[in-house]
Amino acid sequence: METTRLIIVAVGGQGNLLASSVLGEAALLNGVPLRMSEIHGMAQRGGVVESALVFGDAESTIISDGEADLLVGFEPAETLRAINKCNAETTVITNLAPLMPFTVNIGQGVYPDLAELQNLIRAKTAKLIAFNAAKLAEEAGNPLGVNMVLLGALTQTGILPLSAENVKEAMERKTKKAFLDSNLKAFDLGFKAAEQAA
Repeated sequence: METTRLIIVAVGGQGNLLASSVLGEAALLNGVPLRMSEIHGMAQRGGVVESALVFGDAESTIISDGEADLLVGFEPAETLRAINKCNAETTVITNLAPLMPFTVNIGQGVYPDLAELQNLIRAKTAKLIAFNAAKLAEEAGNPLGVNMVLLGALTQTGILPLSAENVKEAMERKTKKAFLDSNLKAFDLGFKAAEQAA
């Protein structure tokens, strides 16, 4: 089976690990071999959380610089920070709602301009799907559902060997019942947003 390499980057608390868990369950349901690793870093203090998922026949979870087929960023600056994992064939999906770092909030730093950030990503990759996932999560009735919005967008690309049905079934198994309806709605909104971006 062909190998597909996915990097997911987020700030602690955005639900990166749950998104990875849902994708892992979906791969299991679909009989797709998957290797996965996570770097938690300073997640509890709002630091970066990175997941590496390798679908298909692979010996390792390590995704070296320039090897990612897909990059999904839950926070725009973190997406840009991970751009070294991409190449000219990579598809990038990013949330455009920034979470300001502590240094920016106290006036010691400057957040990158979002238009310039997108230009930098486009210059190094094949395709950029960028939209405000936080707004769609709120529309779905769950402000914490950014991860499910981005899972919808990721699934829509068709690059992963997973169907929307697989991912939704995995969501039913892995997410809390109280949030299932809003999570499914968030997924659908993300799916549509990626369709429109294409």
